[in-house]
Amino acid sequence: MYNDQAAEMECAGCHKMLFSHAKCTNGHYICDGCHGSAGVLAIQYACNKTVSKNPLEIAIELMKSPVINMHGPEHHVLVGSALLAAYRNSGGDIDLRNALQEMVKRGGDVPGGICGFWGSCGAAISSGMFISIITKSTPLSTDTWGLSNLMTAEILKKIGSIGGPRCCKRNSFISIKTAARFVKEHLGVTMELPAEIKCTHFLRNNECLGKKCPFFPE
Repeated sequence: MYNDQAAEMECAGCHKMLFSHAKCTNGHYICDGCHGSAGVLAIQYACNKTVSKNPLEIAIELMKSPVINMHGPEHHVLVGSALLAAYRNSGGDIDLRNALQEMVKRGGDVPGGICGFWGSCGAAISSGMFISIITKSTPLSTDTWGLSNLMTAEILKKIGSIGGPRCCKRNSFISIKTAARFVKEHLGVTMELPAEIKCTHFLRNNECLGKKCPFFPE
């Protein structure tokens, strides 16, 4: 459950006192670090090993892992990491191991639930981080600074047009699909994409939009 105002809570995992908007119906709170730590390790391992040129294929395989929750801040690392791996495997010139470590650092700074509280989905931000990392963009960059922001903006518009409530799977699929096409257009690297995407997680999502979701199976 979510509250519209943050309150100080004790994490049931690490016992740190932190401010959060979220807790379970029994009042328990798990911080983002404890919530997604196992998933982030699995993401790094898989993305360093994969030879796939298809970022959605990489992401979908990762989502099958029991350590990747239905919703959670690990998706803020998963999206950009799947894109980094596919980009390198498609001919992109990056040091993948270092790039993935940077993605973990940046994605780990994006709190869970910001789609509703900040109006900026973490999956979309992860795609912007991906562009920033592969172009080595900084706050003082010119063209690449613009590309990073355009990437995030394009995805947020698509995510926002569908509406809520949030779904980390839906938003991840939109982010990765849009980013792959953006990279082909602006950076000339072609990643593979499946002909269609059908979600297999809808039974796990209590707030699934059903047929309003573009990935809901007929």
